[in-house]
Amino acid sequence: MRTRIKFCGFTDAGDLRDAAALGIDAAGFVFYAKSPRHLDEDTAAALRRVLPSWVSAVGLFVNAEPAEVRRVASRVGLDVIQFHGDESPERCLASVPDGLAWWRAVRMRSAGVLLESFDRFGQAEALLLDSFSHGYGGSGTGFDWSWIPAVRPLPVVLSGGLTPDNVADAIAAVRPAAVDVSSGIQSDDPRRKALARMERFVAEVLRADAKLCQTSTR
Repeated sequence: MRTRIKFCGFTDAGDLRDAAALGIDAAGFVFYAKSPRHLDEDTAAALRRVLPSWVSAVGLFVNAEPAEVRRVASRVGLDVIQFHGDESPERCLASVPDGLAWWRAVRMRSAGVLLESFDRFGQAEALLLDSFSHGYGGSGTGFDWSWIPAVRPLPVVLSGGLTPDNVADAIAAVRPAAVDVSSGIQSDDPRRKALARMERFVAEVLRADAKLCQTSTR
């Protein structure tokens, strides 16, 4: 099984085209005003038009009103909603337009937090596992991958401190459905991506998948 790749926090059309050409599976747009990578609806809609049809557009929201999430999803043309705040299961379901998939981010403080989230958010398509921070959104730091059980009732998207230097180890340890990265591929400008880092990240994911495939066929 191939590990899917999501790059998050796009603000620039050129960066987005470069990432799509590298073969990513999903691109994340941030609709959280306190993030340096926050987008307004018009900018996000313009970026969405840059994406080829085989790359999913994921919208990241933090405690937004359901009506706002639904409006933005329709206006931008989102394929997946990612809830990254304190949203309850009921709030998530009320926010998602019919037919759209949704992920629930889990701020990983312990193994118990994840087990509880599997129970609470069973209607999500996946759980996105991020490091704990006192704010919302990614912190750029990692967490203990041993907290993630090998047998899981939902797919997991692994995030939190991933870089080209550690993503292969992360895939070997966790075997997630997908990996998600933002700060690990950014340039010196937090609103831009570094092409060389994006290239290395994708190459390391492919290398990890190839190694797992070799192991499974022995």
